[in-house]
Amino acid sequence: MDGFEEYDGDEEEDSTEETEGTPASIHAEGADGDRVSSARIPLPRASVEDTGLPLPELEALTAPEPLRLEHPVLKALLGAWALAACSVKETAAVEDHLGSCGTCADEARRLREAVGLLQRPESLDLDPGLRTRVLDACLDRRPPHIPVPAWAASYDAETARLDALLQDFGDAEWHAPVRLRWFRGGGEATRRTTVAGVIAHLLAVDGLVAVALGLEDPLGAHEKDEADKPRTPAGRTEAFWEASHFPPTRSVRGPWRELSHAVVRTVSFTGPGPGTLPVSYGDFELPLRDAMLDRAFECWVHAEDIAEAVDYPYAPPAPRHLRGMIDLAARMLPRVLAARRRTGLATPAHSRHLVTAGEPGRSLRLEIEGDAGGQWLIPLDSPGAVGSADHEVAHVALDDVEFCRLAAGHVSPEEAAAGQLGDRAAIRDVLFAAASLSRM
Repeated sequence: MDGFEEYDGDEEEDSTEETEGTPASIHAEGADGDRVSSARIPLPRASVEDTGLPLPELEALTAPEPLRLEHPVLKALLGAWALAACSVKETAAVEDHLGSCGTCADEARRLREAVGLLQRPESLDLDPGLRTRVLDACLDRRPPHIPVPAWAASYDAETARLDALLQDFGDAEWHAPVRLRWFRGGGEATRRTTVAGVIAHLLAVDGLVAVALGLEDPLGAHEKDEADKPRTPAGRTEAFWEASHFPPTRSVRGPWRELSHAVVRTVSFTGPGPGTLPVSYGDFELPLRDAMLDRAFECWVHAEDIAEAVDYPYAPPAPRHLRGMIDLAARMLPRVLAARRRTGLATPAHSRHLVTAGEPGRSLRLEIEGDAGGQWLIPLDSPGAVGSADHEVAHVALDDVEFCRLAAGHVSPEEAAAGQLGDRAAIRDVLFAAASLSRM
């Protein structure tokens, strides 16, 4: 057998005498008194001292001689050490010094804390813009036979992003408490639900678009109120929650995702023409192209609510999608401002400021900063007036994401970090009107 030799009784008896470099055999007495030679066991290799010959590999593993540096030099190296920019020997010297010098140890701690503030923690999630870039690259090579209209692209992207967030949720996450927030009248309104309840809310309100497109309403027989009129988004949601025998669970994800796919498929097959199709929200209407932006906006806002509830990071939409949402909010401001004025929540328009529809009137310049930014002239005294730089009386500057959170009711008008110039009453009215765009 390989590695072993069988004992042959006819062989001459092994000598007990040791030869140079070879160990003696180990013998045992057999039952008949004969001596039996056991397998040879080699001795350990000779050490460096035994042979007198150094082994190069051992020399290579010998620890390097530590650096001997003066205190001023070590102190000067603390900044590089905090940034992990020192060599191995320098790092060892600095860390050895920190164990015996309290002053340098305190300075090193402060430097490390400062470096931590400068370096943002990296998320393990994929770049939120990766999906858009991959799709754009694919479509540049092979355009889709049936493309998604540009005005529906943000809804397609935001529903996909939220679905990706939900896919690994367990029962604990689905039942995590969520506080929905919006602005009503002059202050904040809230409603407590769960992650599953938020998806049920999105399903109920997306049903408004589905009905306009001729698809089946997920609420079924619960979609109308006592007066046989379509419910508002809040009314539909409450009706959906109340009709459920048990609180919503993870099972609501499937119907919501199927409905979002059906909506995108339908608007894609019907082409760009239905963009003007009216979608009823109960007490107001939006054309389909704007309703799709509205649904994308609410999907993102509630995805952030869900991510906050489970303590998970969630990035804003891609800039081109975010800009479409900001544009929709800016275009809706004159109508909301007029509605607040009718209920006494905004400064009354002076008769000398009123103009006929289509004419330029007093305006506020809304400047949105950031990748999705731009400028909009908001008519102040009539929703039918035209914004005019010649009639500008105020100027407000806001960050793009900050403005969207104001429009979602997640930031109060008083707390909005805005650069303000000009008519204070007009600025206040517009900021409150922006917050009033929000709803459950």
